[in-house]
Amino acid sequence: MTDPTGQFASVAPLVAEHADLERQLADPALHADAGRARRVGRRYAELGQIVAAHTAWRQLADDLAAARELGAEDPAFAAEVPDLEVVEGEAAEKLRRLLIPRDPDDGRDAILEIKAGEGGEESALFAADLLRMYLHYAESKGWRTELLERTESDLGGYKDVQVAIKGSSNDPAAGVWAHLKYEGGVHRVQRVPRTEAQGRIHTSAVGVLVFPEVDEPEEVGIDPNDLKIDVFRSSGPGGQSVNTTDSAVRITHLPSGIVVSMQNEKSQLQNREAGLRVLRARLLAAQQEAAEAEASAARRSQVRTVDRSERIRTYNFPENRISDHRTGYKAYNLDQVLDGALEPIVQSAIQADEAARLQALADTPA
Repeated sequence: MTDPTGQFASVAPLVAEHADLERQLADPALHADAGRARRVGRRYAELGQIVAAHTAWRQLADDLAAARELGAEDPAFAAEVPDLEVVEGEAAEKLRRLLIPRDPDDGRDAILEIKAGEGGEESALFAADLLRMYLHYAESKGWRTELLERTESDLGGYKDVQVAIKGSSNDPAAGVWAHLKYEGGVHRVQRVPRTEAQGRIHTSAVGVLVFPEVDEPEEVGIDPNDLKIDVFRSSGPGGQSVNTTDSAVRITHLPSGIVVSMQNEKSQLQNREAGLRVLRARLLAAQQEAAEAEASAARRSQVRTVDRSERIRTYNFPENRISDHRTGYKAYNLDQVLDGALEPIVQSAIQADEAARLQALADTPA
């Protein structure tokens, strides 16, 4: 099988890399290093799709070339050419899309933070609604979730909540980060608050931050001398003490100024480990942004301050409407979305990002 036009010449080194990774995965020594084995497995799964698509396209290209050649003398073969041209073109387009440079973090797990913003108690209550939405969405994808930290409000909402989400596939296209990275930003809600006696519609805002989680602690080196760790007594809503020991932990990374507080667990050690996980994720994101002059549009667009005017999505309860302001997606099934039916909205963001990257490739001089 050949590539007569040379349009997919860039696939050859990827095929060779895929074969090399297959040999590595067959070596028991690789699996002694869980972090490296995970990274090799992800890359192998990613390249496997490209190799399969390239093999399918080459077969169709050969079939089309043969039909054209034989069709010059046999009308039966000539009649097959139009249909073969269609399927060969579709196979070529599929391969072309798989060759778009992928975000190297797509296969990673993620840490998601939801922060109440403008709107007081109503914002905190909607933060709880968003947490429920993401937990149900994760369940529908077969992902595991772990609540790392939460600060409850007086009415049962969340002023701040952090959850770790772990995937179940080596395929980067199915990764947690690949799907949830578009959720970073300000989410605006329009509804009649529980605290509103007059039945008037209010607008409030909730901020969502998403970070790719570090696979192995060694990925992000943290000098213990750069950490200031304080312990204190954890408290519940309204400052009520929830236990009588100094189990809560506040970690300050002195060089960056990043502060992480954890009090969800009763053990000081568990809170410290959870805090370090979040700190590593934040440091990884900061290092990547500093190192990459042209960071991905998705990462650049994440809003770090909760401001209602910088919204990515609006949840309108009176009209049961969900609107994504980046992609133009709109639907009237808000109740289902809040129950976890988030996939169409996520796919609209993935497709918009893919289209932008395809356009960027087309605009790049050869």
